[in-house]
Amino acid sequence: MLTKAAAQHLRSLREKREREAQGLFVVEGEKVVAELLAARFAFVEVYGTPAWTGYKTHSLTAEEMARASHFPTPSSVLAVGRIVRPTLAAGELDRGLTLALDGVQDAGNVGTLIRLADWFAFDRVLLSPDCADFFHQKVINASMGSFARVRTVTTPLAAALAHTVTPRLGCDLAGTDVHTLAPLPHAIVVIGSEGRGLSAAVKATLTQTVTIPRLGGAESLNAAVAAAIVCDNLRRAQTAR
Repeated sequence: MLTKAAAQHLRSLREKREREAQGLFVVEGEKVVAELLAARFAFVEVYGTPAWTGYKTHSLTAEEMARASHFPTPSSVLAVGRIVRPTLAAGELDRGLTLALDGVQDAGNVGTLIRLADWFAFDRVLLSPDCADFFHQKVINASMGSFARVRTVTTPLAAALAHTVTPRLGCDLAGTDVHTLAPLPHAIVVIGSEGRGLSAAVKATLTQTVTIPRLGGAESLNAAVAAAIVCDNLRRAQTAR
């Protein structure tokens, strides 16, 4: 039986303040929970109704799930995970490929960008502190299993970039054509928010800015779309050597 206090506890985790205070986050939905279980993510608890046939630690009725759910239409499964926030190791950014997000506040975009980093086998993702919270339900849903596979670090971005010697490529309308990228075995691709672009502090740390040539009349590209094109060109340049 799900007590009133337990239901309130689960619902409270939709708020960042409560997540941080309790060191826990919640994720809801059949597909995303299944993806994370398949990626061997170690949930603390998994609550499931009879409609959920996967792993669970607690069985709930549909009515109990409705009281705990974060959604207007409850899912058949809700899982609780422990918040772990890794930090950067010395010299880590000088090795491999990094996708860095500068003030990307849309949770769906942040999740999609993490999934994108997984697709292109980037070594890590950096989030500036003003990005959407990594443990936000919408970030986790959009990233799917990539949430468990991609090393993601929240850190003051300008300071982190200033202490690396690897090439730092920022997406900017005034940059050079991304299709002319030279092969770079180690690099950091920096994506700004759609509203304001790259922050001045982060832009000052870049070694190069790149742009995607505009052939039509659109004012801008979605941050995740732009990142996909840049990451694809970076990987294509590597394989063309």
